[in-house]
Amino acid sequence: MSDKKPVRVVIAGGGTAGWMMASAIARTMGHTVDLTLVESEAIGTIGVGESTIPPLVNFNRILGIPEPDFMRATQATFKLGILFDNWKHDGDSYFHSFGLSGKDHWSAGFQHFWLNARERGLEQPYEDYCLELVAGMQGKFAHLPEDRMNYAYHVDATLYGRYLRKLAEADGCTRVEGKISRVELDGESGDIAALHLDGERRIEGDMFVDCTGFRGLLIDGALHAGFEDWSHWLPNDSAIAVQSKHLGPPMPYTQAIAHDAGWQWRIPLQHRMGAGIVYTSGYLSRDEAYDRLMGSVGEPLIEPFDIKFKGGVRRKQWFRNCVAVGLAGGFVEPLEATTVHLIQRAVLRFIRLMPNGRVSERDAQEFNDQQRTDIEQIRDFVVLHYKATNRRDSPFWRHVAAMPIPDSLQQKIELFRETGRVFRKNEELFAENSWVQVMMGQGIEPQSYHPIAAKLRDDEVERLFQTLRDNIAETVATLPEHHAYVARYCGAEAPKAA
Repeated sequence: MSDKKPVRVVIAGGGTAGWMMASAIARTMGHTVDLTLVESEAIGTIGVGESTIPPLVNFNRILGIPEPDFMRATQATFKLGILFDNWKHDGDSYFHSFGLSGKDHWSAGFQHFWLNARERGLEQPYEDYCLELVAGMQGKFAHLPEDRMNYAYHVDATLYGRYLRKLAEADGCTRVEGKISRVELDGESGDIAALHLDGERRIEGDMFVDCTGFRGLLIDGALHAGFEDWSHWLPNDSAIAVQSKHLGPPMPYTQAIAHDAGWQWRIPLQHRMGAGIVYTSGYLSRDEAYDRLMGSVGEPLIEPFDIKFKGGVRRKQWFRNCVAVGLAGGFVEPLEATTVHLIQRAVLRFIRLMPNGRVSERDAQEFNDQQRTDIEQIRDFVVLHYKATNRRDSPFWRHVAAMPIPDSLQQKIELFRETGRVFRKNEELFAENSWVQVMMGQGIEPQSYHPIAAKLRDDEVERLFQTLRDNIAETVATLPEHHAYVARYCGAEAPKAA
């Protein structure tokens, strides 16, 4: 029997990032880890990341969380995608769904067959061939056999953190209340040796996880890992967030509404609406942003709060014996709801690379390389929304239209524009259909398509596309209204309009 001591893991900071890390480690690692989380009730958390993407469904399943219980506790609703208003041009809309469109062939995606069919006279839009999109726009949802409906959640991030805290503490995590006053470094190795708290308390550890938000108290304040600024690609630097009463039943999608200096979000929960405005301070004043936000939401439930941020990433998210997770590791504005996903990826990746003794530099490098790949791919996808647009109606939109973009994104755009092709690399988060929906939604029209699409006869094309539309229409017709389904599924009350 092994007498090896448990690895002492100390998490600095709670919130969504801290408690996702704590609950996953406590549930999966058990007695092999001595787990402590330090947080202070006096320090607020940025509970804005309420819109999620489908991988969170699997994360909750890994932790053995019953979905109805989770949804009751967090006032969650279902999400089938994001409705983008005013992005291609003012007055235009498109839907980025979580589903597949049509039917692919191994050699070519469905968009090639749709482009060919359009040349033959097909009049139906690309949107008609995605179940999740059609259901979302009609405000319908239900779980389907064989997981045929891809979905995520709108979730109250603060309540989710509290829910995970209960799980983590039940599985052995020790929570310590207190503010970190000093980070003690080992004089020989330069690693973090301990956290000093108010009241002369000292907490030692073997591994430290920095979940202190934008401050990066450990990774930056103590270890000076460095930060790579991406504001030349992501110029938005400010946000105002508020919680308000519903203006109607919650729909199964997030809204992202572009304006002349950024965009606004609307995220429908069971009990309220989460709303906010994202903007570039050089093009819109704080007072103008505030008035614009408050004029577009229902009755506010809290005082709106400001958030200042800078898009970018730590040069090393695992440095020495410290791993930065969440906002401490990097930030890409939440246009595609990827903030919680990056936390999830870091949590599961850290558990896979958990040291058994001395930290391996190879493990740290692998973690950093994989995290870097994830956030760069997400960065490119978000930048796409600003670059591929017909808007030139304000200084902000003229600026982003003219800005240089990463070579990796330029290649993706030009490849699709010339050939209609999209390739998913290295377990990339966004699948081919996500890129297709956004690029075509933003106004990029492919100049050609794969020749295999011309293989079908006209009657075969007509029959195939009609069958696809009929199947989706018949399925959606059987689905209940989203808010009614949520009420039945997890005992929620359907919200009333303000």
